[in-house]
Amino acid sequence: MRVGTLVELSEHIDEKFEELRSMGMECCQLLSWNEELFTDEMVDRVNQAVKKHNITITAFWCGWPGPKTWDFYDGQLNLGLVPAEYRYDRLKTLMHGSDFAKRMKITDLVTHVGYLPENPFDDNYRGIIAALKILVGKCKENGQRFLFETGQETPVTLIRAMEDIGYDNVGINLDPANLIMYGKANPVDALEVFGSYVMGIHGKDGMYPTDGRNLGLEVPIGQGRVNYPELLRRLKEIGYKGDITIEREITGDQQKQDIKEAKEYLENLIRRLEE
Repeated sequence: MRVGTLVELSEHIDEKFEELRSMGMECCQLLSWNEELFTDEMVDRVNQAVKKHNITITAFWCGWPGPKTWDFYDGQLNLGLVPAEYRYDRLKTLMHGSDFAKRMKITDLVTHVGYLPENPFDDNYRGIIAALKILVGKCKENGQRFLFETGQETPVTLIRAMEDIGYDNVGINLDPANLIMYGKANPVDALEVFGSYVMGIHGKDGMYPTDGRNLGLEVPIGQGRVNYPELLRRLKEIGYKGDITIEREITGDQQKQDIKEAKEYLENLIRRLEE
């Protein structure tokens, strides 16, 4: 189980991979919210940088156009494929992202789908699942898995959606902090529900929400409510073989320092499990 971090797609991808290597990492998830970068030129740049620095890109985290509000109110209306008014354009972007990732030989596509309805009889649920079937089918054609980023739905709602999609190339990118920050589940307990679907992991930490409007606070790994020693033990127990991708949602020097400390923290835990 290697430890890497998220790397944002840009024209400076060579420098970003060089920095990744300087931090002692050899794997990452590639992230982009900018569809204008999904070009042949960028494919060449990424592929050259991958070869030069010997980096493994474990997944492409693909954003989508339009408004996005990370809270419990406006977020219900504007995140992911859930709002019908944005669904068509976002589906096109995600399918474009799948094709883009294929040209870089990336086999996992990840995104936030939005606040999936808890009620399977919700009038909007059928349209969401229909769109997801198209997207997951596209990923299957491209030899890829589609992974739901956790957080905005309960574990039962998520596993129901995957069952309703009905494809064998659908899974979960487990963000344990999101489950806590959105108040949806304890991530260790959530593995009892969807552990067999976990195909990627974000290393992130956070606190539970303290009001009905705002997400809980994201904090450095080891300072929040994610029980990483127990989480990693359970992941090993259920046979998880993938990597952990650190995500720290701040910028600047403090972000880099927190990522370095998170790497050391996680690698120490992994080492103890392997002893």
